[in-house]
Amino acid sequence: MKLVFAGTPEVAVPALDALIASDRHEVAAVVTRPDAPAGRGRRLVASPVAERAEEAGIEVLKPARPRDEAFLARLREIGPDCCPVVAYGALLPKIALDVPARGWVNLHFSLLPAWRGAAPVQHALMAGDEITGASTFLIEEGLDSGPVYGTVTEAVRPTDTSGDLLTRLAFAGSGLLLATMDGIEDGSLDALPQPADGVSLAPKITVEDARIDWAAPALRVDRVVRGCTPAPGAWTEFRGERLKVRTAVLAPDRTDLAPGELSVGKKSLHVGTGSHAVELLWVQAQGKKPMAAADWARGVRIAAGEQLG
Repeated sequence: MKLVFAGTPEVAVPALDALIASDRHEVAAVVTRPDAPAGRGRRLVASPVAERAEEAGIEVLKPARPRDEAFLARLREIGPDCCPVVAYGALLPKIALDVPARGWVNLHFSLLPAWRGAAPVQHALMAGDEITGASTFLIEEGLDSGPVYGTVTEAVRPTDTSGDLLTRLAFAGSGLLLATMDGIEDGSLDALPQPADGVSLAPKITVEDARIDWAAPALRVDRVVRGCTPAPGAWTEFRGERLKVRTAVLAPDRTDLAPGELSVGKKSLHVGTGSHAVELLWVQAQGKKPMAAADWARGVRIAAGEQLG
């Protein structure tokens, strides 16, 4: 098939690579978000998908909105059979959905109908899911509600962050998306409606969602830290300033600390929760680089009884 691939972040690149490498399909163009300011100089930087497409000599389309007439005209001119999508980041209007004969097919990082929305991996981790995965489905106007072509499962490991899990799913999902394109092309694959039961929503994680509640059980604290790493970053407050918690581990042997209470050892830093303590391994003070939590604690000279939050 002739394909137009839509995607933006690094997590979409493995799928693009898989499609480029296929001898059954032609990636005629890529659609991605416009260049965005980045770094201290705030200079405009192309998306990872745009950079990869340019390396491969593939035409890159960067519409401000996917309903822009110039973009739609070019899309019709290319005439794709199908448009695979991975984390494009913009809602596709019906006028765009109607262009390819075989539709737009999204690779979504959950086992649909679970975790429909922008942050499925973060929500799966924060909810304590033991199994997650990726799904390919035909995009309709509803939110991730279209019929599903296929799925791949992935076990959630005890120390996974959302970054770890998303990286594994990006590579597993790339094979799923390619197999889906093959199956659509040769007619061996049909999309099946999603079940009505088991629907859950995964909206974008806000900064407030990432705030640690030290009165919650340690398991909940651990899930928030892992689910919000690397972005937006789990955080708390210390002496009125924001402190990000980059890495923490459960410390079930410490039950002597009140929620938020700090305990500094020679090479450790523990904090109390609503159940047992957690040990902080890496933190990041406001305006500073990440550092070992024990080193941070020595630097700020934590007094007896001081708390986080």
